[in-house]
Amino acid sequence: MPDSTTLPTTSVPPTGAPSPTGPARAAIRRTAPSPIAKSDIPTLRVVPWVDPVADPHGLHPCSRYVELYWLPAIGPSTTWLLRRLSYGLEIHHDGFDLNMTETARALGLGERMGKNSPFRRALQRLCTFELARPHGPGSLAVRTRIPPLPLRHLSRLPEPLQASHRRWLAEQRMTEPEQMRRRARRLAADLAGEGRDRADVERQLGIWHFHPAVAFQAAQEAFGPTSVQPDR
Repeated sequence: MPDSTTLPTTSVPPTGAPSPTGPARAAIRRTAPSPIAKSDIPTLRVVPWVDPVADPHGLHPCSRYVELYWLPAIGPSTTWLLRRLSYGLEIHHDGFDLNMTETARALGLGERMGKNSPFRRALQRLCTFELARPHGPGSLAVRTRIPPLPLRHLSRLPEPLQASHRRWLAEQRMTEPEQMRRRARRLAADLAGEGRDRADVERQLGIWHFHPAVAFQAAQEAFGPTSVQPDR
């Protein structure tokens, strides 16, 4: 019985033998090792960044807040990378190995892994904005709860976004019922601006799971007191 560690005879032709042709050459191609070994694939160990101070006040990486306020600061590529890493950490709570080439291609950032490649720049921006940090050789700790945008970055946003952020901060100081009523009033005003009547606005707020009393009041305020019809 041949030794199991012996390479196939077609893998390496004996010294001085003529170059194989036809089926023998095809056999060499089938048995030759891949030009890229598994150890040559660029990988990054991703682990969660646990921050007991910031995490209780943080938001999910896929939240509307991150899309509205963080994305203009860090850019779309870094935002999508942050979300991709967050998704991986939701599945693998203790961390996972990220195939950087595959991830870069999946995000539309190409295959280059050089220092100035789009994917490397996105990784660097995560660290620059303190959304991730090095965690030993070949490892990166990534936030799973994103803190509010710091003032130094907030001040660079367009004024409409800054005004929107001030409204968001004001809502955070309200109680949960007050936040619900405020959101209902804002949505009711938007629906009324689209040309919907009061009954349709109230019905749509109900579909969005607002309390019936909250939906009724918001619809009433959206159309003003003159549009309120007396009970018959």
